[in-house]
Amino acid sequence: MLNVLKLGGSVVTFKDRVMTQNEEAIRRLSGEIAAAGPRRLVVVHGGGSYGHPLAKEHGIADGFKSAGQLVGFSKTRQAMVVLNCLVVDALLDEGVPAVSVSPSSFISTQDGRLQEFDLDIVKRYLDSGTVPVMYGDAILDSVLGFTILSGDQLAVRLATDLGAAKLIFGVDVDGVYTANPKMAKGAKLIERLSLSQVKGIIRIGEAVSTDVTGGMLGKINEAQAAVEAGVSVQLVNALEPGRTLRALRGEPVVGTILTR
Repeated sequence: MLNVLKLGGSVVTFKDRVMTQNEEAIRRLSGEIAAAGPRRLVVVHGGGSYGHPLAKEHGIADGFKSAGQLVGFSKTRQAMVVLNCLVVDALLDEGVPAVSVSPSSFISTQDGRLQEFDLDIVKRYLDSGTVPVMYGDAILDSVLGFTILSGDQLAVRLATDLGAAKLIFGVDVDGVYTANPKMAKGAKLIERLSLSQVKGIIRIGEAVSTDVTGGMLGKINEAQAAVEAGVSVQLVNALEPGRTLRALRGEPVVGTILTR
């Protein structure tokens, strides 16, 4: 059984502090991944305060406009490498055989959507018993020149193409709410959210912090493809101790389950 775990940038970093990891959360989550036991697992993490501010400053998501963006493109990629090293190091410290896999080394996009996507290297890492750790990245694009590939889009595509049993989104709230719980006191958690509810019925609040890849609404929209492919999709609060562990083990946990 294969699980794909997407850890949001708001979980592994402090999004209001540029280039600042949430070391406590990363180390605790690494321990939970280790405690979940040996299994086929791919981890994907977001950019948070490492990738997003640089990408926004240099307009990377909008594509190549001028040569002045090139250093910004490189800085964005390098910032993500730095964050990825921190995550991988924490996993290794817990005895998880984590291996860093750079998305930009084998993926390209077409107008922002995944185009070239050779999964052979990922499959071989999984077959070897290691845990590939990937991330949202600055990617070459056949139409835009370059752009940002969100960790959410990547995680969904990995889950669908690899035939994952479950896709877990570790976020900084308990799940999907009727409104943004950080701004609306009356927001209520939606424990089961059908695809028919996503458009027009459920009001999903905007992300509180800068996010060039779409926030919660973008996450849910991306996840629809996984649900339609038969993957079990769950959103849990990865900042709450034990919840990611329970989700990985398939145990009942507070959160939102996406259904058809």
